[in-house]
Amino acid sequence: PNGAGKTTTLRLLLGLTDPDGGEITMLGCPVPEQARLARMKVGVVPQIDNLDPEFTVRENLRVYGRYFGWRDHAIDARIPALLEFAGLSHRADAKIQALSGGMQRRLTLARALINDPELIFLDEPTTGLDPQARHMMWQGLRRLINQGKTIVLTTHFMEEAERLGDWVSIMDQGKIVATGSPRALINRYIEPQVVEVYGEGASDWAEKCGAPLCARLERVGETLFCYTRESDALMHRLCQQEAVRYLSRPANLEDVFLKLTGRDLRD
Repeated sequence: PNGAGKTTTLRLLLGLTDPDGGEITMLGCPVPEQARLARMKVGVVPQIDNLDPEFTVRENLRVYGRYFGWRDHAIDARIPALLEFAGLSHRADAKIQALSGGMQRRLTLARALINDPELIFLDEPTTGLDPQARHMMWQGLRRLINQGKTIVLTTHFMEEAERLGDWVSIMDQGKIVATGSPRALINRYIEPQVVEVYGEGASDWAEKCGAPLCARLERVGETLFCYTRESDALMHRLCQQEAVRYLSRPANLEDVFLKLTGRDLRD
């Protein structure tokens, strides 16, 4: 949730915030003592794009590469592949203001790859993107994973974590409350099926017919969430009800997240 400590954790790992205690090692380097050395082998996509508006797309990549001590000829040799990766080959000489939000986000990801990093940190990389731009970003991240890159990603989107994560940690109030593969977390914390029931008769139906077949019932507004291992029997009973609407779906990581952290809004 908001304020769980995701961004603070990334700042600690990058040596940008000193820990109160404990030890941090990144790529064999103690942090924060040798954070600068470790960051030479790391790529970072911050939560908010910080591209230089005075430069073109190509110039943003070139200038960023110089921070790692790379010469221009070595940087320029990498730029075409990075532009292709980001889907921006045709916008290489465009100014940042001429790019859409999705394009800017993909450029920020490409910039993080300029030093061919071993490890990539992404802080909520798809927040604010429309569905098409989000899916393009996911495709790019999947390509990096398939290339063997290690990615540490923070996100509010449980679909994103479930699609991309080999290993997921759920944080709440500065603590990790669960960790494991997405499928392992679903199997461990939640029933396999969720039936969502809507309509004025939902509560009456749940009390009279649904409750015995549900391991857990939750009400959110006018919707009942029925967590069950007996979805077929539950659906059979629902078919006989005219006053309610319903759908059945497999449990997902968002169900686990809401069970462990609650449904209350966080500031």
